[in-house]
Amino acid sequence: MKKIIVALFTVLFLGMMINCSSTQVKNPHIQRQWMLVSLDGFSKDELIKSKAEINLTAKSENGKIQGSAYMGCNRMFFTSEFKNNGKMKVSGLGSTMMACQNMNLETSFQKEFEKVTTYSVEGHFLTVSDDNGNTMKFIAADWD
Repeated sequence: MKKIIVALFTVLFLGMMINCSSTQVKNPHIQRQWMLVSLDGFSKDELIKSKAEINLTAKSENGKIQGSAYMGCNRMFFTSEFKNNGKMKVSGLGSTMMACQNMNLETSFQKEFEKVTTYSVEGHFLTVSDDNGNTMKFIAADWD
């Protein structure tokens, strides 16, 4: 009987270890509201004026965060997945369909954000990049 109990606990322990070694990030430093401060073709002043941001504050479920974005016109929504090795994936990017005077920022953001594959968090900065080295840089909205 003792051997059965030890074997059962061993199996349960190994199961917990495998589950806990999942590659999904559970990082409160990512789950924040982020202001866009750098995107090719746009000045920092343009980004600030447009109130360009992404919001990753939703609860992480199965390693995925339902995010939203705003670039001055339409609300966007997406699913993001951040992994421990600095890899990330964005899927299901969509938006409301309002017609606005200038949609250049929104169009560029959507086009580039769909392609991001890596991320890094350094202090209060989040940098996301695609496989071609194109980057977007964000600063945490709650940073003083």
